[in-house]
Amino acid sequence: MGQINDERLLSRGEVEERFGISKRFLELAAMRGQGSAIVRIGRLVRYRPADLHAWIATNTTGGRDQ
Repeated sequence: MGQINDERLLSRGEVEERFGISKRFLELAAMRGQGSAIVRIGRLVRYRPADLHAWIATNTTGGRDQ
């Protein structure tokens, strides 16, 4: 399989496959206004890979000492 284009918008299923974040968590986070930024196109919800990377970085904590 080829390299994934980081400009391509991802569905929740693709986010789950690529980042290991469950679709259910993504759904709940969106309903609560939490989680990564989303792109709404009509009824579709999509995610930018750059937004996911940024969200993960802001939610990264130190090691076991913290």
